[in-house]
Amino acid sequence: MTDISPYEALGGETMVRQLCARFYTLMDTLPEAAACRAVHPPSLTRAEEKLFEYLTGWLGGPPLYTDKYGHPRLRHRHLIAPIGKAEIEGWLLCFHKAWSETVPDSPLSRSIVDKIDALGWHMTNRPMETS
Repeated sequence: MTDISPYEALGGETMVRQLCARFYTLMDTLPEAAACRAVHPPSLTRAEEKLFEYLTGWLGGPPLYTDKYGHPRLRHRHLIAPIGKAEIEGWLLCFHKAWSETVPDSPLSRSIVDKIDALGWHMTNRPMETS
């Protein structure tokens, strides 16, 4: 039996493109994502393509992002944007919603979302607000 990558198991390029398009539509429209949206440029086109390239490789598909840009070094690359609790919660809200609308629920799907949650919180680069 041949093991297939999460990328293949979840729908490959079509799924990742749909996920990224829906994610950035949500970022542009959900009020809860306003803090996250505010740290992005006016056009989300480049961000959408980079997320597509990153997720493609991260899920086990072609290494599009690393072929173009080298090692992701995500936290370092995002230091230009202030990322705290509001930005992360907005980003994760958009991701969860886009994911649930694009990818059927399964143990594999849930395990990937758990990893995305951990990655999202790892991106923090400013103190968390306490309240």
